[in-house]
Amino acid sequence: MKFFDMHIHTKFSEGESTVEEIAQMAKRLGLAGVCLVYYINKFKEREELEAELKEVEKRYDIKLFMGFKARNLKELRFLVEKRREYDFLFVKGGDLKLNRKAVETPEVDILTHPEFERFDSGLNHIMVKLAKKNNVAIEFNFREVMTTSKVTRSNILKHLRLNMMLCKKYGTPIVITSGAVSHWEMKDPLVLSSFGILLGLDIKDAKRALSETPMKMIKMVRERRSKRWIRPGVRIV
Repeated sequence: MKFFDMHIHTKFSEGESTVEEIAQMAKRLGLAGVCLVYYINKFKEREELEAELKEVEKRYDIKLFMGFKARNLKELRFLVEKRREYDFLFVKGGDLKLNRKAVETPEVDILTHPEFERFDSGLNHIMVKLAKKNNVAIEFNFREVMTTSKVTRSNILKHLRLNMMLCKKYGTPIVITSGAVSHWEMKDPLVLSSFGILLGLDIKDAKRALSETPMKMIKMVRERRSKRWIRPGVRIV
């Protein structure tokens, strides 16, 4: 079974490690691939970033993908327009309007942190149904729990469990990620699987969130970046 970590930051984003350090650690942990996430301020440098990823990918025989994360509606609109020019589109949730727009947009791959700085989980049954309809995965980020403590950690776990319950009930895609900002924060797939079990998944579904779901997303990425793809539901035949 191949495992993927779909949310890691390098020093060119908000992280601390180089692409090479992340690739080395991913290989050591038994990951088949990772997605390196950048913000819109690096979009003009995407060709240079992608060239570096391909070079390191060949050196370490590991799949490296380039993702961009929208932090507001303006950034989301821009990244949707440029959808064929990179691999994965993330939306940093928390704001209810942005959460809703993310799950309504089929070009979006992953909604991250829907509960960020909220007193609720940031999702409801309608939004989770929309995410399933538009094939938008909901992220469960290990770093959110790892870097908090006491009441804050308790509240985050409560919200994550509620979102997990909703995703399970309506069959919405789930991805479990490390959210690492350093290669030292990257986690073994079994650790991330255990995190999924803590949130309410069984072992098969937890492993699926690190393997089968990312692989389906990667298949879609390859289709989107082909010359035949125009937009969701529109292809050249």
